Amino acid sequence: MPIELDVERVANGGWCVARHEGRVVFVRHALPGERVLAEVTDETTRFLRADAVEILDASPDRVTPPCPFAGPGRCGGCDWQHATLAAQRGFKADILAEQLRRLAGIEVKVDVEEVPGSPKGLGWRTRVQFAVTPDGHPGLRRHRSHEVEPVDACLIAHPEVERIGVERDNWRGATAVEGIASSTGERAVVVTPKGHRTVAVPELGADAYVLVDEGRGHVRAVRGRTALTERVGAREFRVTGSGFWQVHPGAAAVLLEAVMEFAAVRPGDWALDLYCGVGLFAAGLAEATGPEGAVLGIESDARAVQDARHNLRDLHQARVERGRVEDTLDRLGVERADVVVVDPPRTGLGRDVVTRVAALDAARIVYVSCDPATLARDLAWFADHGYPLVDLRAFDAFPMTHHVEAVALLVKDPS
Repeated sequence: MPIELDVERVANGGWCVARHEGRVVFVRHALPGERVLAEVTDETTRFLRADAVEILDASPDRVTPPCPFAGPGRCGGCDWQHATLAAQRGFKADILAEQLRRLAGIEVKVDVEEVPGSPKGLGWRTRVQFAVTPDGHPGLRRHRSHEVEPVDACLIAHPEVERIGVERDNWRGATAVEGIASSTGERAVVVTPKGHRTVAVPELGADAYVLVDEGRGHVRAVRGRTALTERVGAREFRVTGSGFWQVHPGAAAVLLEAVMEFAAVRPGDWALDLYCGVGLFAAGLAEATGPEGAVLGIESDARAVQDARHNLRDLHQARVERGRVEDTLDRLGVERADVVVVDPPRTGLGRDVVTRVAALDAARIVYVSCDPATLARDLAWFADHGYPLVDLRAFDAFPMTHHVEAVALLVKDPS
């Protein structure tokens, strides 16, 4: 039976918090201040999870979701289609501030900035991976589920991804199909086959490279090239297949600008770009240090390393090494740096890497994060090593979802 809830506040992960008979309820599809009827979807000894299925008293921030596939039990790709964009950014700011306060003891006012290129919060995602049902129909996963919600269009997908028409074709024999649109006008489809099956590629709605992901970092081109070209400013970047690149069309330029502002690199500096991907930040650092400086990028993914070396080939002061960050720093005997940029995966750095990076005695550490909780955890450890947070910017690089991108500046405490 549905339960009646008074919704209190937002929580990390696209949830809101309510209480029922003394237990916390994490409820989706609700907004703070609302009174809702909710159906319980999961129960533990400590809390419940639920979906709001009827709104009894609506928040003034509530809107009708633009996507027909959004809602309880439907597509899990978006969290906040039922909220205004201003409210969404406010929620993300609240979550980031709350995680920093609770996990790191840091009190900071957070403002989540708009990223150009997502009108009304839609049409921004330049890389969309669709799951495929056993009978070949593409769709998106339901929330906390392996079940696929078939869709015929994705409203947050970039228009050039939608032109390919992945959702409108049958992909029998595939487990996933990704549509990609680059900033230079190239398009690609990356097919992940089920086992060793052959996937018949249907006639697409627009010209696109067709790639097959063979696993273990191997991508094979069936049609066209294996890599797309992205452009930020005057510089181009090669990105192979489903490689490391920001999915929002404006995010790469915005984040590069924020990183370089915080890094304050001077000619002749020795800079590190850890978890460097295909070399976006390493390129900016190398241009700033000039030929009299040096930049080392470290990345564990073999394909990304190849792309990064290609992308930095004209910057002789930059080099890229493959490996785990702490192992590679030790192997190369790196004991110091002037500036360090870190852009780890969602799991963050972890205590050991924080300790190793802090030991480099850099004047500045710039931390790029897509997860408020792991960012806050790592910032607490950095503070213990004499690197307090001195500035922070946050960006709405994932409208309609709970995700937020943050760039933090840590400066060595002289004491």
